[in-house]
Amino acid sequence: MRNSSAHVPAIAAVARRRQRGFWARRAVIFVSSVLLLDALVGERGLADTFKAREASRRLSHRLTQLEAENAGLREQARRLADDPAAIERAAREDLGLIKPGEILVVVKDVKSGR
Repeated sequence: MRNSSAHVPAIAAVARRRQRGFWARRAVIFVSSVLLLDALVGERGLADTFKAREASRRLSHRLTQLEAENAGLREQARRLADDPAAIERAAREDLGLIKPGEILVVVKDVKSGR
């Protein structure tokens, strides 16, 4: 009888260790799940990283377009500063100016009703 009563505290200790291990595993799983979820959809998570990369790609493309447009405008400004023919062409096309003695003829497109 003595042997069986000695096992009762040992069995209780094992049960307590198992209980602590059960809750410890649950806590580790819970914390890991929260961290994984935060890494995927939280601030600066995987989803935000993909969105930021796409925005960066679009902005880089737009920057390239604006740089090309800027270069064209610089060239146009250089021509307008140096070339009298470019100034005349701009005055005629953009402002609709004519030289003295010229006759302005306006042609309307009959099909579109303009």
